Amino acid sequence: MRESEFQSRLIKKLERLFPGCLILKNDSSYIQGIPDLAVFYGDRWAMLEVKAHEDAPHRVNQDHYVDRLNEMSFATFIYPENERAVLSALRQAFSTSRAARLP
Repeated sequence: MRESEFQSRLIKKLERLFPGCLILKNDSSYIQGIPDLAVFYGDRWAMLEVKAHEDAPHRVNQDHYVDRLNEMSFATFIYPENERAVLSALRQAFSTSRAARLP
C-alpha cells in the first residue's frame, strides 16, 4: 500500500474514532521534517508521521520533531504494522484527564 492510500484511510478512521476532531495535513516544505498530520480533539492534540511500512526511511528532521512534539503532547510514527497499537495509545492519550493549566 502506498503512503498516500494509508494516510487517506487513516484520516477516515481517525474521524470515526474521534468524532468532531480536526485533522490538518502539514506542509513539509514549510518546516522540513514536521509530521504529516495534526489531530486536534477537545483540549488535546497529536502529531502523526505517516509511513507506508515499518521499514520506510525517515527523512531529515522527522525523528527530531516526533521526539520534540511527543514531549509536549503525543507524537509518533504510524504505519500499517503498528496502527492498532498507535490508535490504542492515542485513544488513551485523548481520554486521560489532566489538571487545568493556568495562564
